[in-house]
Amino acid sequence: MDFIFMLTNQDQTIPDCLDTLSLVAPLGLRHVGFKDIGVDAATMQALTRRIKAQGAMSYLEVVATSSGAMRASAHMGVALGVDCLLGGTLVSETLAILRGTGIEYYPFPGIPVGHPTQLDGDDALIEAHSAAFVSQGCAGVDLLAYRARTADPLALTRAARRGCADHGRLICAGGVDSRARINALAAAGADAFTIGSAVFNGSFAPHAGGVLEQLRVILKT
Repeated sequence: MDFIFMLTNQDQTIPDCLDTLSLVAPLGLRHVGFKDIGVDAATMQALTRRIKAQGAMSYLEVVATSSGAMRASAHMGVALGVDCLLGGTLVSETLAILRGTGIEYYPFPGIPVGHPTQLDGDDALIEAHSAAFVSQGCAGVDLLAYRARTADPLALTRAARRGCADHGRLICAGGVDSRARINALAAAGADAFTIGSAVFNGSFAPHAGGVLEQLRVILKT
């Protein structure tokens, strides 16, 4: 699976994201992302440039919940020139905004709720959304598996895998805070996972140390 390092904590881009990106540059991370809130547009522009300069794919994840804010975030992704846009639920409108840009889109299947975002919806809904989104032209889906409020995270992951079939990439975001969860997601069919908060609060590897040490543990998983 691909590991997408998110420069985020509690669903916001961290204020010192540029310094942190420089700190972790020696690790040669291939996938790096951030959220659409937490820092200003100029910082996001600089961050996107630096991620690409380090040879990594860039990801912008939408945590906005209103329709207007989701559209604005899609336009922001175009302006920034990110490689992938994650999240949001306005699928047809977002695809129209991204058309011709080459930006891959991975919306949230199910029903995202609140901030930090949680997930409602059963496996049938997740599978149906995932299949519909890929058929509309999405590159895959961004599943908040371990943010599910009532459903089993791995059942949702397997459902999203069925929906994406062989045509869509399945990214699992939120709450991935242990080797056991990474391995479980891989077994359930995920193609990639994101980690942000668990790196910055040290919960992924409580005895490992700071950001660099946390990331080294994740990369060895």
